[in-house]
Amino acid sequence: MFTQEVKEGLALALVQPSFAKQYLKIVSQERDYLGQWLVWPAHADSEAFFLTFIQNALQGYAAGKSLTCAMIVEGQVAGNISFNTINTELKKVEIGYWLSKQYQGQGIVSQSVEKMIEIAFEQLAMEKVQISAAVENRPSRRVCERLGFELEGVITRAENLNGRTVDHAVYGLSRAKWRG
Repeated sequence: MFTQEVKEGLALALVQPSFAKQYLKIVSQERDYLGQWLVWPAHADSEAFFLTFIQNALQGYAAGKSLTCAMIVEGQVAGNISFNTINTELKKVEIGYWLSKQYQGQGIVSQSVEKMIEIAFEQLAMEKVQISAAVENRPSRRVCERLGFELEGVITRAENLNGRTVDHAVYGLSRAKWRG
């Protein structure tokens, strides 16, 4: 299994079927919280949902199209982080993530994104990392800003988020800026 230590007590682990129960437990307890910024929690009502998600994620990984990892805090699944897309032609990855409410405010997402940036640039030889977040999602936008991403623009009417239309702020980080 692919595992990357971020720091003591925090690791990124390639998703595996055994994580399905832990994902379901988090989402069952935090559906409304996660549904503020994600479409899928409203539909994640069974272990089978997550087993299908994991199977698709592993197929994407095998094809070199994506990389989906659980954020593991002290041995417990705390959330998810991924290269939603790996575009080898453009040498660009797009990162997405979500974290259980109980782990918020501890730097877990920022540190995990830093590790994913390192993987993108050092292991995958990418030239750009991109993150999109709803304009109103200040915590996600602060992660981008804290890590040196530049706001590249806003895409209006980018997503129907459980009945409300949201705009996306698109952030980018180039290999050159990351090195500097």
